[in-house]
Amino acid sequence: MLKLKIAILPGDGVGPEVTLEALRILRAVDEITHVDLRVQECYVGGAAIKKFGTPLPAETLDACLKSDAVLLGAVGGPEFDKLPPEQRPETGLLKLRQALGGFANLRPVTSHPAIADCSALRPDLAANADVLIVRELLGGIYFGEPRGFTNDEHTAAVDTMRYSEREIERVARVAFDIARKRRRKVTSVDKANVLHTSRLWRSTVDRVARDYPEIKLQHVYVDACAMQLISAPASFDVILTENMFGDILSDEAAAIVGSLGMLPSATIGGEVDLYEPVHGSAPDIAGKGIANPLGAIGAAALLLRHTAGLESEALAIELAIRKVLEAGYRTADLNRGTGRQLVTTYEMGGLVERAFMDAAETRHAYHAV
Repeated sequence: MLKLKIAILPGDGVGPEVTLEALRILRAVDEITHVDLRVQECYVGGAAIKKFGTPLPAETLDACLKSDAVLLGAVGGPEFDKLPPEQRPETGLLKLRQALGGFANLRPVTSHPAIADCSALRPDLAANADVLIVRELLGGIYFGEPRGFTNDEHTAAVDTMRYSEREIERVARVAFDIARKRRRKVTSVDKANVLHTSRLWRSTVDRVARDYPEIKLQHVYVDACAMQLISAPASFDVILTENMFGDILSDEAAAIVGSLGMLPSATIGGEVDLYEPVHGSAPDIAGKGIANPLGAIGAAALLLRHTAGLESEALAIELAIRKVLEAGYRTADLNRGTGRQLVTTYEMGGLVERAFMDAAETRHAYHAV
């Protein structure tokens, strides 16, 4: 029997609400497949600051390192903005990523015809978009040294952009390996006309590409990519880029599907994989029961695919999400057009669970004949 130990980090804002629905789906998978699912809930971010005085308690980190995977909700909120940077919730997340060692962040962006009216793009542009953004996660300007304010008056500051060949090569190989299983195209995004790190990025990616002759490689400046992602999203397959560019482009890509609440992410390549929705803590809607849990549920599907190796179950969850959307159910962020049925966070999770269980029962009945 497959054993799967997961550390659940609900975090702040809407994090606990959407994580609860993701966990509901994982328990449904456990019921059908009889995975030995073991869950430990821990504090992180602002919730951890309030209870322990630190955004990443030692107990949380220890539990994560002893798990097969980590499922995170969201961290942060305006109530913590006055804290020193090193004490804020987001610092706990960066330290967690560093400790887990995952260097490749996978952010799939797939258009759903049923919610084409929610896209910021014309339906003909959003249609058939299926993009995977592979973002390097442990290097670049978010981690480079020196960093911080350069004088006591806080009137000047510095952040350092730094990359090594090793950091670039390992994430590039992840992108090319995945492209082999998709449409065999990698778009590497940089700013090589300005940045030395981008020149190193481009030359390293070129070198890695020689090991993948069947993959079509193109280089695009980040500003051009930002425009093309909106004007022709279906032209992309796998987008490979560095930390900050990936952060920005993946949020922009939410315009294709209509909401950040739709997007999941997986961080792989380290000691323990980390899964989370792309959206933030959304404190303005926290506790109202209207947050979209589909990004978090999608993250649970990615967990089953990349950590547990349960591809059919992951696909079944993604199909269940599609069926619920096709049936016209929407959370508040997707409440556009006519003929839609507005549901709560909890109700949306229940609908996906039911669609998944119905499909599982149908498969079981078919195999029993």
